[in-house]
Amino acid sequence: MVASPFKLKMFFLKKMPMGFISGLRITSIDKKHASISVPYNYLTQNPFRSMYFAVQSMAAELSSGVLAISEVMSASKPVSMLVFDMKAQFSKKAKSKIIFTCNDGEAIANAVQKAIETNEGQTVTVTSTGIDANGDIVSVFSFTWTFKTKSVKK
Repeated sequence: MVASPFKLKMFFLKKMPMGFISGLRITSIDKKHASISVPYNYLTQNPFRSMYFAVQSMAAELSSGVLAISEVMSASKPVSMLVFDMKAQFSKKAKSKIIFTCNDGEAIANAVQKAIETNEGQTVTVTSTGIDANGDIVSVFSFTWTFKTKSVKK
């Protein structure tokens, strides 16, 4: 899905319409890392002429969420996933395109695998860092994801 821009746009329209409207783009992804860009424009700005924190949060969450979705979809058993907690730190006004990168794909994969092996819920806290066009950190988000195997209905 990620390899096809059309399929990705259809996913956003169906599952994440605000992601589509705000212009989120997956700029890179592999098993360990994912980067999401979000433009600074009329739709993503706040009254203070910087990017609205909720838009940054959405892009940051997707950078870890796309890694989690990938692991859950390829898991040997059905696994549910949910954001349990989120924390954010803002260090600079976001006034350009921001790229959020999560480098915790391995930790997510380990949590999903452990949930399958133990049949118990697992949590993992991951970080997504937002970098502006000048290469400066504008915000850092921490997301705690929970993974739990789904019970099979008979």
